[in-house]
Amino acid sequence: MSKEAIFTMKLEPQLRADFMAEVAGEDRPASQVVRELMRGYIEQRRQARAYDDYLQRKVEAGRTSMRAGLGRSNDEVEAAFAARRHQATAGQV
Repeated sequence: MSKEAIFTMKLEPQLRADFMAEVAGEDRPASQVVRELMRGYIEQRRQARAYDDYLQRKVEAGRTSMRAGLGRSNDEVEAAFAARRHQATAGQV
């Protein structure tokens, strides 16, 4: 990958000093660590967006199902699981 762009940023002096000490302790260039951090951040954001998209599709599918009369209300689900819990614990003392 070509390294032709320059990235300038403002930091608190102590943050910079701490960062430089840590990368020096690993004998790694600061620019390499910053690139890794940037790549990690980009991947994290992409995964978060993909999950948000997935979740939105699931919610919309559920809403569509409810509008079509194929879903059950919360009260119905609670009643069904209350009956299951009762049945499961009926033989226990």
